[in-house]
Amino acid sequence: MSALQPAQAYDRHTGRYGAELAAAFVSFAGVRPGMRALDVGCGPGALAAELAQRLGSTQVGAVDPFENYVEACRKRVLDADVRLGTAEALPFEDVAFEAVLAQLVVQVLEDAPRAAREMRRVAAPGGVVAACVWDFEDRMPLLSAYWAAAENVDPEGARLASGDDANPWCTPAGLSRLWGDAGLESVETGELWASAEYAGFDDAWWSFAAGVSPSGAYCRSLDEQRRAALREEFRRRLGAPTGPFTLTARAWSVRGLAR
Repeated sequence: MSALQPAQAYDRHTGRYGAELAAAFVSFAGVRPGMRALDVGCGPGALAAELAQRLGSTQVGAVDPFENYVEACRKRVLDADVRLGTAEALPFEDVAFEAVLAQLVVQVLEDAPRAAREMRRVAAPGGVVAACVWDFEDRMPLLSAYWAAAENVDPEGARLASGDDANPWCTPAGLSRLWGDAGLESVETGELWASAEYAGFDDAWWSFAAGVSPSGAYCRSLDEQRRAALREEFRRRLGAPTGPFTLTARAWSVRGLAR
């Protein structure tokens, strides 16, 4: 595993898209000055930091189930109310926020419907509840190339280890259904875009080799020969870059209003 702390390792993985995605997501959600906002599943705090910039840090709450991420977010967004807890049992009172947002969280939840109901519970009447997830099926090049390479090298193992693209909520229709079933009104979906720069192929490969996230855990589970084959197939599917390059990814988004 990497010598970096988990929050730093995440920032080198898909977290490097986080700030640009957060800016687009907050705009999509319609967050306005004067609101109190909650970041559900805050991780190291990219979304919380964007909310703090727009609203002031004392207007921001955040929650994550991992202590290392909670501490990282507290350091990143001073004076925000950052708590340890899960999306399925949010440690906040009813109707406490005018905006409740979850960035790149829905796909990893144990009980997404329950979490959506919890997000509605802590939203004030008329408040916005929003989420976004990567388009795992088509337009998240880093992960798409990686899992396509894995399926080429290790078809059965890759199918067992992946799963985000099979998540029923990771499409516009799935997100819309999830929000509607949670009792949210005026539900709308959209798409957001964010880019990340890589110093070279090794920079893109680093997080997988370091064991970051489920994709990295799968990489670390392979024997040396298959891991080397995965690396070369991943390089090929990224276009065999020989210098710096940029990848642009799409996220699906949903928003609705609490009653």
